Amino acid sequence: MNSEPPKAPLGIFPRSWSEQRAGRIPGNIPIWVGILSELTEFGIFFVAYFIAKYHYPEVFSQGPQSVSTLAGVTNTLILLSSSYFIAKAMINIRLDNRAKCEVYLWLTLACGCLYLLVKSGEFYWNHQQGFRTSSSEFFTVYYYMTFNHFLHVGWAACAVLWVIFRVRRGAYSAKQHSGLEALAMYWHTIDLMWILIFPLLYVLR
Repeated sequence: MNSEPPKAPLGIFPRSWSEQRAGRIPGNIPIWVGILSELTEFGIFFVAYFIAKYHYPEVFSQGPQSVSTLAGVTNTLILLSSSYFIAKAMINIRLDNRAKCEVYLWLTLACGCLYLLVKSGEFYWNHQQGFRTSSSEFFTVYYYMTFNHFLHVGWAACAVLWVIFRVRRGAYSAKQHSGLEALAMYWHTIDLMWILIFPLLYVLR
């Protein structure tokens, strides 16, 4: 468990939100701003999806039959594995086992890169089948949601690589690992978004 002392309040939130009163919140304020921004962004995409589906029910019924369910399932398993690995990295840094933490971070990075590879192959396959953003209302929503998620996984993978180098330099320990914790929270958020995207675009008829 992170034993960092409570930070001084910024003075912009109610006193009941302070660490002294409410207890420590994982990560830091910047990562929570980022996560809430991500949730807002994807929330808009989900609203657009349901509005479009309401107006074009037949198009959205046929759409999931056109995309590669195998690619969707594969990427779901990859991201679930990545969440497990980054959770194990957090467990090991809390035990001050930096070597094992680094191993699990490399596995997380490998999963992220594999996801990007599979998704790139899926985009190429779609292109070969003639499916583009202009093909139908379903594919307009499909590409906006999946490509946006693709970008988030890409820069989160870059952040994992940066954290790996910081682990090697001894920047994190059992007492100080808020940066790694913030990354883990962001990674889990991205995975959660995919868990919501997958059934909407690949399963629901």
